[in-house]
Amino acid sequence: MFGYRVPAPDEAMLISGGRRGLGGAPFRVVTGHGKFVIPFFRKTRFLTLSMCEAEVTETCVTRQGIALHVRAVIAFKVGNDHESIINAGQRFLSDQDQMSVLTGRIFAGHLRAIIGSMTVEEIVTERQKLAAEVLDTSKTEMAKIGLIVDSLQIQSIDDGDAGYIDAMSAPHKAAIQRQAQIAQAQATQASAEAEQEAARKQAEYARQTAVVRAEYSAEVDRAQAQAAQAGPLAQAHAQQEVLAAQTELAQRQAKLRQQQLVAEIVKPAEAEAERIRVLAAAEAQRMKIQAEAAASYDRVALDRMLIDQLPQIVKEAAGGLAGANVNVLNGADGLGEIAAGLVSQGLTILDSVRQNLSGQDGGGRRPEEGEDSGLLQLPTSKQKRSDDGPTPVD
Repeated sequence: MFGYRVPAPDEAMLISGGRRGLGGAPFRVVTGHGKFVIPFFRKTRFLTLSMCEAEVTETCVTRQGIALHVRAVIAFKVGNDHESIINAGQRFLSDQDQMSVLTGRIFAGHLRAIIGSMTVEEIVTERQKLAAEVLDTSKTEMAKIGLIVDSLQIQSIDDGDAGYIDAMSAPHKAAIQRQAQIAQAQATQASAEAEQEAARKQAEYARQTAVVRAEYSAEVDRAQAQAAQAGPLAQAHAQQEVLAAQTELAQRQAKLRQQQLVAEIVKPAEAEAERIRVLAAAEAQRMKIQAEAAASYDRVALDRMLIDQLPQIVKEAAGGLAGANVNVLNGADGLGEIAAGLVSQGLTILDSVRQNLSGQDGGGRRPEEGEDSGLLQLPTSKQKRSDDGPTPVD
């Protein structure tokens, strides 16, 4: 739009003509927005607010009198406030490159002054302290010209051919070299140990590999041997199983035959023997019963016969006495005694016969021929009289 001017983000627009600026400045400052500017009656100029750089290379003498070549870099810019912009615009608007030149000169002076109050050891070991002191001492001067310093970096410090810094660093170098040698020796030792360990592991691996190969070879040989023996072993096992099956079959057949023989012969024989034993026992019992019945019948019949024959026996005995040469004493009493003796003998004979029959029934034996049966032998008429004469009777 005609007459409307807008500054860049890193610029400050300075409008001169017309009313004065803030604080009696000969121009007005516009930043961050546009402004209508009347042509021909107003004039606009732009001041950079971007970062600028100044490099300082200066030879400085330390408190010890040793000359040091110091190289530093300063980063600075125009301040963002209106006062800094006005101060910088009044000094550098027509030639803004002079800001770097002037800033380098200012810092060179402060750098010489501060290094002159420090030793080489402090400067070398405390560079940050050196930069902070330079910034602190130059802050007031830089603010007067509208500039602010963002950073100060000491790039290098060199004593030229004096060799002071090298001598100062010699013990450290020696220590570092010693540590480097120790580290190198340790590294060499560790490398040798690593090589030995690697060789040992390689040998161990080779040994294990040989062992595994031997085991594999032995296993293959065993497998081949087993495979070669598998056929005969299988045939032998099959024959053993056949023999075992045949043996078991023969045992079962023998057991079955035994059971058949028991069922066909032994059991019937045992049954027949039991039948015969039962029949024999029954027959023996029957015969015993019959014998007992017969014996009982015989005893009854014999007793009856003896009783029936007893008078005849007595008569025969008496008849025998009739022909005998017997001297009877005491008269009638003597005859009575003889008769009574005959009757008594008859009864004795009857008891003896009964006892003999009882003995035979009870398992006793019969008297053999010639033995005395226990019966009284009565003299008969055929007996001869004793030569000595008749036996006296008391």
